Amino acid sequence: MKIAIGNDHAGTGYKLAIVGLLKSLDIETVNHGTNGTDSVDYPDFIHPVATDVISGKVDKGIIICGSGNGASMTANKHQSIRCALCWNKEIVQLAREHNDANVLSLPARFISMHQALEMVKVFLDTEFKGGRHERRVEKIPLK
Repeated sequence: MKIAIGNDHAGTGYKLAIVGLLKSLDIETVNHGTNGTDSVDYPDFIHPVATDVISGKVDKGIIICGSGNGASMTANKHQSIRCALCWNKEIVQLAREHNDANVLSLPARFISMHQALEMVKVFLDTEFKGGRHERRVEKIPLK
């Protein structure tokens, strides 16, 4: 598995911890995020993650900003992206099972590091259920 990760200045610490977790799970990462804490513009780091997911260069994406909102809004501008802004493991699980989320957006200023790492594990381990959910997911993109 290969994961693209992008973050702004608020998410740098979380990104580094998540990359460490993914490495321990033998998952390759593509880092599109900043490595510093100086203010940056999140779209510059989120669009490349979405592009990698759409192109198939990576299997999924993880994006992080202060509230998770700006990152999620940016990613969801891409036609084939289904980015879920999540605050707990249960929402992550439903986003994967019911919505086939291919990008996870984390709000660094509103969840703990422990929560973030647990949410990433759920994102990676949960499969899309398909069935009745498939029909709904197919209706998401504008044609």
